[in-house]
Amino acid sequence: MNQQLDFRILCDPKVESVLNRLYYEANKQRWKLIFYYLPKLPGLFMGKGIQWSRTKTEFFSDKYIPIERDQGQLIYLLARSINAKTIVEFGTSYGISTIYLATAVRDNGGGLVIGTEIVPEKIVQARKNVTEAGLAEFVEILEGDALNTLKDLNYTIDMVLIDGWVNLALDVLQILDSHIRKGGIVLSDNVGTFKEDFRVYAEYLQNQANGYRSATLDLKGGTELSVKVR
Repeated sequence: MNQQLDFRILCDPKVESVLNRLYYEANKQRWKLIFYYLPKLPGLFMGKGIQWSRTKTEFFSDKYIPIERDQGQLIYLLARSINAKTIVEFGTSYGISTIYLATAVRDNGGGLVIGTEIVPEKIVQARKNVTEAGLAEFVEILEGDALNTLKDLNYTIDMVLIDGWVNLALDVLQILDSHIRKGGIVLSDNVGTFKEDFRVYAEYLQNQANGYRSATLDLKGGTELSVKVR
């Protein structure tokens, strides 16, 4: 019963069908991800970080690593609540979160979700998935290193989703910061799972001198919800 209610908030059978397919495919990869991270668990439990490398993408080139369904509902509702027209997503992968965000932009009357992805194979599939969901006109996916593809944006940003390489999160946020409007939202995935890796990033958002009010939500082991207040 709960699974049937998951997507009712989106009120679009075409979108729901695509998301159901993508989550099904993502779930089939779960054990591969568990085995990949298994040797790293002792370090995580001891509060140590992971050595992330944005150049070593081979293992992740076919992995979904999506936001959870409840996170998807949250970002949709948040985007609707602030009437978001321009949303930037760091880490598009296969486009699951992109679909939630683009549905919100469409339902707000139109706008643009600017996605970023460094793995070419994922970009091809993400674009196909977004098109299948009927949302292509609301999405642009930038290919390459987000530190380069995002630096020349000329938009006022209503919302940002940080869900890419952990070690680049703060750099990406600082590139976007001057474009994020007052009242804009930054949502960050995995801050609890990779607590040490995200420590400096979370401290930046939680330091009110940097212009944000921020709290860690108990979603997927820690989702940071931040609002730009000045």
